Amino acid sequence: MTILVTGGAGFIGANFVLDWLAVGDERVVNLDKLTYAGNLKTLAGVLEDPRHVFVQGDICDRGLVDGLLVQHQPRAIVHFAAESHVDRSIHGPGEFVRTNVEGTFTLLEAARAYWGRLEGDASADFRFLHVSTDEVYGSLEAHDAPFTEQHPYQPNSPYSASKAASDHLVRAWFHTYGLPVVTTNCSNNYGPYQFPEKLIPLMIVNALAGRELPVYGDGRNVRDWLYVGDHCAAIRRVLEAGVPGETYNVGGWNEMANIEIVETVCRLLDALRPSELGPYGRLVRFVTDRPGHDRRYAIDARKIERELGWRPKETFETGIRKTVEWYLSHTDWVVDVQSGAYRDWLSTHYGRHSGAPA
Repeated sequence: MTILVTGGAGFIGANFVLDWLAVGDERVVNLDKLTYAGNLKTLAGVLEDPRHVFVQGDICDRGLVDGLLVQHQPRAIVHFAAESHVDRSIHGPGEFVRTNVEGTFTLLEAARAYWGRLEGDASADFRFLHVSTDEVYGSLEAHDAPFTEQHPYQPNSPYSASKAASDHLVRAWFHTYGLPVVTTNCSNNYGPYQFPEKLIPLMIVNALAGRELPVYGDGRNVRDWLYVGDHCAAIRRVLEAGVPGETYNVGGWNEMANIEIVETVCRLLDALRPSELGPYGRLVRFVTDRPGHDRRYAIDARKIERELGWRPKETFETGIRKTVEWYLSHTDWVVDVQSGAYRDWLSTHYGRHSGAPA
């Protein structure tokens, strides 16, 4: 048995691949373009594992996707691959439309053709699991109820608009063609191997380097925080028992303002790696807010708990401590992704087939 994972060298996708191989023996075909946020060093421990087949390629390449489906005959596609950073989408929305919309369309069409050739149990058991975000729902006011699966879509950034478009495509391919799809909409993930442009790793990396800790606006923008290991467990459960055509919100039940996150990281660093120059909180700087910054996200994750029995195991206190400790003990990984040295390693490992710069 085999599953095809897209974006399996990115933050959430790589954690999922590592988690999948740690808890079972089913093979993973891992398709990733290896953009700036894709890092094979995250997967170093499984690159020689016969259960893991890595393929560098673009989800927009229909011929490549068709070939992988024919060759490996996966029972499921788990679709993580996406451009995902809001700031980057503001400055360069075109790539987000290409990857998130056109890429998802290409995968859906390839999956539909492949699934149409399956018979019997293979056809009945096939799944296309689309991993999306709570940002498609828009922004909440302070006293609004959290997002449920019935909340209207109101995306406010190029990133969230591109993900909303991909969600709509997935829904349409179910209702029009019967493709057995399942969608998950998750809250903000954090944990090991997150690229240091996102809030939590950026704060850790900057603090340790003695650089300013930039916080947008007044720092009171609220997000629900989900430990990536819990997210991986939720995806496994949805893949196992999710109902085709259904959407499941995946949240951590941890609403916190950005400034609270930064202060928590600073306190942990003060305890685990104190600076001779004083508390890390001295480095916090409030900066001009980004355009269209959503004020609050909050996920109502009762459906997945009620119907599939999943609930996060980590509290924010346990998850954030694990995360800070991981970054403190993996400074070499951080240096590599920041310096580009990991691309040199990629070239050494895969030679001229790696796509790494010469």
